[in-house]
Amino acid sequence: MLQRLALSSCALLLALFAGVPPAVHPSADAPTYTNDGSLVLSSHYREWVFLTSSIDMSYAAPPPGTPSPIHSTFYNVFVNPSSYRSFLATGTWPDKTTLVLELRGSEDPISINKRGHTQSAEIRGLEVHVKDKGKWLFYDVSGKDPVGKVIPPPADCYTCHEAHGAVDTTFVQFYPTLLPLAQQKNTLSPAYLKELPSPRSAK
Repeated sequence: MLQRLALSSCALLLALFAGVPPAVHPSADAPTYTNDGSLVLSSHYREWVFLTSSIDMSYAAPPPGTPSPIHSTFYNVFVNPSSYRSFLATGTWPDKTTLVLELRGSEDPISINKRGHTQSAEIRGLEVHVKDKGKWLFYDVSGKDPVGKVIPPPADCYTCHEAHGAVDTTFVQFYPTLLPLAQQKNTLSPAYLKELPSPRSAK
C-alpha cells in the first residue's frame, strides 16, 4: 500500500512539472562586459580549447625580395569550451562564441633548441572575436588591463572576415580539426566556397 502511494506521489509530481521548461543557466564561459560595453577578457582563456597556431601569417603577398622576419610572431587561437562543443554538433558557432587570438613573440636559440623558433612569454597583442545577440564584434586588448575596447565596424577585420571566412565569418579554414567537420555539416560559406580551386574537368 505504501509503495503504491509513493508511486502515485511521484506520478503526481511528474504531472505537475510536465511542460515546465528547465531553468536556463548562462554558460560559465560566456562573454562579460563593463558598464560601457567593453569586453572583460577571461583570465582563463588559455585553459579553453586550442584551435590552431601559425607563424608570421599575412593576408597580403610580400613584395618580391622581402626578407623573412627577424623576430617571428606566433598566432594562437582559443575558443570557449561551450561554443566548441556546439560547433562539433552543428558545424557552426552559437551565440556567445568567444574566439581569442593571442600574438606571442619568438625565441631562438633557447635551452637545447638550436634551430627554428619557440614561443616566448612575451604577448604582443590580443584580439577577441565575439558573437553576441547574433552579431559579431572585434575587441582589441592592449596593455595589462584585461578589458577590450570594441573595434568599430566597418574596420578591415570585419570586411575581410565577411569576404573570406569559411564559417559564419570566421576563419575556420585555418582550424585543421574543424574544417573537415564543417565540410561534413555543409556549413561552409558561399564566399569561402567561391575561392576554392575549381575541380579539374574529367578527361
